[in-house]
Amino acid sequence: MTTRRSLAVGAALATAAALLAACAPGSGSGGGETTPVEASEVRTDLASLGEVTLTVWDQEVRGGQDEQMQRLNDAFEEAYPNITIERNSQSFDDLETTLRGALTGNEAPDVVQANNSRGTMGAFVSAGLLLNLDPYAEAYGWKERFSDDVLAVSRYSEDGVTFGEGSLYGLPQVGEIVGVFYSRSALEQVASEDELLSGDFDTFTDILARAADAGLTPIQLGNIEGWPAGHVFGPIQAQHVPADQVRALAMGNAGASWLSEENVAAATELADWSTSGYFNDGANGTDYDAAWSDFASGDGVFTIGGSWLAADLQDAMGGDVAFYVPASADGTLATTGGTGLPFAVTAQSPNADAAAGYIDFITSDEAMEVLADTGNMPVNQTAELAPADGVNADVFAAFGAVTTDGHLLPYLDWATPTMGDTLGAALQDLIAGQATPQEAMQQLEDDYSAFTSGS
Repeated sequence: MTTRRSLAVGAALATAAALLAACAPGSGSGGGETTPVEASEVRTDLASLGEVTLTVWDQEVRGGQDEQMQRLNDAFEEAYPNITIERNSQSFDDLETTLRGALTGNEAPDVVQANNSRGTMGAFVSAGLLLNLDPYAEAYGWKERFSDDVLAVSRYSEDGVTFGEGSLYGLPQVGEIVGVFYSRSALEQVASEDELLSGDFDTFTDILARAADAGLTPIQLGNIEGWPAGHVFGPIQAQHVPADQVRALAMGNAGASWLSEENVAAATELADWSTSGYFNDGANGTDYDAAWSDFASGDGVFTIGGSWLAADLQDAMGGDVAFYVPASADGTLATTGGTGLPFAVTAQSPNADAAAGYIDFITSDEAMEVLADTGNMPVNQTAELAPADGVNADVFAAFGAVTTDGHLLPYLDWATPTMGDTLGAALQDLIAGQATPQEAMQQLEDDYSAFTSGS
């Protein structure tokens, strides 16, 4: 990917690291604490830590993901010759399988990528296996560099019960956003691109109706797996339900209800889309990959999906594909999204200061440039680092706008250990006309309320 600006990786990051070291407090007892460290104990002068071997477990195994990690690790070791990185990179599934055993063993790694869901990060926090990073967030200024929405999805209460609030236990590199991909050539049969982009969500739904009347497929949806409909419902829900209520529901925190008037209205709109013919025939029986492939082949005006589809759609459609997030009537942008797996420090690490400094380094402003240069969507400076053209230019700009001036809302299946299956089944029934909006929301409420009540 070509970015709007290039960089000399080693020099830029080494310079930034030297500046951090020069300004470091340099006092305190250092890392290795298994109890929470105080801000006064944090050491950010990594060059003064002596010889350190830092063990890092990550799941950045694909092309651009692996390349950015290699480049950043090389730059870190160049900046700090006293610290050696021992990297263990494995697939997401393998990491999920092996990480729990590693953290409870006698030789836990220093830095790990931990899925921020309740079943992984939440469980690790509850068991005291991850280090509270609040003192490092203060020392390195992470609260100023990262948006509240981004930090929230790595926050837990000390007991792991409350998700989205409390202390910080990880820091991500990349972002994800769900929005609307559209075919310019298909759209021009029913509306101008300017009308779509300058309008609000009502404009979008009006264009869906026009597309259906014209005999086109308004939205390609492959929902045989169940979860894809959640990525359609999420942006609809964001138009009806206050952001704080969506966050409570999606993070499985008490105090909200799926049976609220606003949630039932969102479910009603999704059901109306189905009965109005806004989806392809047999959406519930269509494979997710087959649906976006059909869209890429010219069948459909829109498909609603995540930023991870951008590269494949660009390869198939070239300049015909574009991406945006519909605004609400007051101009606010709100949609489903999140971050890549956060990097965390294990509670057993004897090298906590070096580990936190490493996380700061690979999530720095300079690191964001490396991420963009290797085809990844950085979680910070996203709009500024967008490619000059192509669909990823739209995706980067949308993520930047939502995270700075709008609401990036959590994935709904994060709520409880069983919500993924519950949500998928309820939305399949809703789309098929086998459940009313009230009944579908009742299914979600039963799962959510059972979890939040502790039963």
